Amino acid sequence: MTAIDTETANAGSVHVRRVLAALFTATFVLGCTEMLVVGLLSRIADDLQVTIPAAGGLVTAYALGVALGGPLLTVATIRWDRRRVLLGGMGAALLAVLAPAVVPAMGYPAFVAVRVLTGASAGLVIAAAFAMGTAIVEPARRGRAISAVFSGIAVSGALGVPLGTLVGQSLGWRGTFVAVALLGGVAVVALALLAPPVPGTAGGTGDQVRHALAPRVLAVLALHVLVFAALYAAMTYIVPFLEGVTGVSGQLVSVFLLVYGVANAAGSLVGGRFADRDAARTLVAGTAGIAVALLVLHLVGAVPVLVAGVLLVLGMVAASMVASLQYRVVDLAGPGGAVAQSLPASAANLGVAAGSLAGGVAIDALSVSAAVLTGVAVGVGAVAVAWATPRLRPAAALS
Repeated sequence: MTAIDTETANAGSVHVRRVLAALFTATFVLGCTEMLVVGLLSRIADDLQVTIPAAGGLVTAYALGVALGGPLLTVATIRWDRRRVLLGGMGAALLAVLAPAVVPAMGYPAFVAVRVLTGASAGLVIAAAFAMGTAIVEPARRGRAISAVFSGIAVSGALGVPLGTLVGQSLGWRGTFVAVALLGGVAVVALALLAPPVPGTAGGTGDQVRHALAPRVLAVLALHVLVFAALYAAMTYIVPFLEGVTGVSGQLVSVFLLVYGVANAAGSLVGGRFADRDAARTLVAGTAGIAVALLVLHLVGAVPVLVAGVLLVLGMVAASMVASLQYRVVDLAGPGGAVAQSLPASAANLGVAAGSLAGGVAIDALSVSAAVLTGVAVGVGAVAVAWATPRLRPAAALS
């Protein structure tokens, strides 16, 4: 390679990193739009004069928007340039974030509807971000590109709730929404300046949907649902577990949550390398790791130091799997990969909803520890599914 070729390659590498950084910023903002509500529930409930559970419905509304609206919008825009989809989707999401903050008369039902629209726009953007990230890198680095995009969501999970709560104490919940929208504006500018054109997918939409929903793809999506159901059967109720079983209270609870959040962010950063090496085997090892970690959490739940260690491992293992889950779904979809980009996020949100519900039922029937055991039981089922998925092959390999 000549000096000129080396310089050109280095310049291209720098630009790719800048595009991935812009995509990271966009997904970080979208992650914050979902998570900041959690830290502001009491303030929003008081302002709207609704109960805390009703305010929690805003989180559910967002998740439903991602799970159902994201794939529908992805199919509707499948032929559009991905850059256009990113900018349009981010614009729609930010307008939806601003609406409750700048329309004081907006009531609770309208707020719920806006959150559904926000989630649907976010699902569209996340799918387009994955598509662009994998399109601008060589095939051997697709897992790392997926990891870079997902890391924005993972980091927002670690920082979104505490930062949103902190800003909310000073500016109120409306001010926090405005602050996130302004940060989103920075992401839109970065994407407008850096994101390259990435053509949409030609061909019949029906054929692409058929490939995206092929049995081999649905099998990995089912694994996606089970993994997140196992995780969130326990993690949705980790605060009452820490308070009632571990004996942790007050600000120390936040420390344990921060440990898990930071581990999540760290795991997302390294997960791409595992996906590039062997995504299928990563899913088997990761699923088994989650099941074992949840079992250990139940067994050592009364020992704070050990609980912190388990949360560290659990956070890293769970986040390190995400790139492999996304990679396998898109790979197995073959010609339907463009549609399939949005499906893992939908499956994850369905898993979160199912796991939270199962954990809640277990707590009502038994005790807070039962939520963790429910996660273990679901995790064992997930291991069985994961064990079978490495045998699945993409459409091209099957012909």
